[in-house]
Amino acid sequence: MKQAIFNWSGGKDSALALHYTLQNKEFNIQKLLTSVNDTYDRISMHGVRTSLLKQQAKIIGIPLQELRLPEQPSMEDYNKLLSKTMTGIKNEGIDYSIFGDIFLEDLKNYREQQLAKVGMKGHFPLWKRNTKELIHEFLDLGFKTIVVCTKAELLGKDFVGETITKDFLKELPTTVDPCGENGEFHTFVYDGPIFKEPINFTIGEKIHRTYEAPKKKEDACFASEPSVKPMGFHFCDLLPR
Repeated sequence: MKQAIFNWSGGKDSALALHYTLQNKEFNIQKLLTSVNDTYDRISMHGVRTSLLKQQAKIIGIPLQELRLPEQPSMEDYNKLLSKTMTGIKNEGIDYSIFGDIFLEDLKNYREQQLAKVGMKGHFPLWKRNTKELIHEFLDLGFKTIVVCTKAELLGKDFVGETITKDFLKELPTTVDPCGENGEFHTFVYDGPIFKEPINFTIGEKIHRTYEAPKKKEDACFASEPSVKPMGFHFCDLLPR
């Protein structure tokens, strides 16, 4: 069996990819790896509290390792921290890193290049799957997930704090990918077949934050496109019970 880590965001694509990986028995997942904003102690991009992240890992039953990042790292800083972390993981005898990416070619290439530098390989269980089919399969399997972040120019604040259902999907603009693969929205999964029990939380404050746009694509920290304008995001805080 191949020894692996799983890159866990706490969201729906991660959850579905992890479900598939656990089902096929090809990999032994030794730990979940999650990027965390060290300033706010929250999952990077998603804005979910690490206390809820730790609950996810505990209920799934796989150890968690956090990749602690400054609030807005440069790509150079990110690469250094990632290289140090992945070198340590490789030294533990782990050869594979698993991701929930679906169709962003530049992101997949970046991941594989960074892994190759430390002698590891990537695995992508959802790669090139139809995103509409994936989200419906996700729901049919019994997963439950809530929207915690949206890109403001594409989805309004009314979408954050909403649980994804088939009716919810009908309300998405046609310009938004059903899985949010272009960064349109991010989610927090709180129940499903990989969980021993649901995660309890309440919905907290909804806020809008604006960030300086990356000047070039390679500094975008995986944004699908560079931008010259500030980027606005709606967030919904989730409070552990």
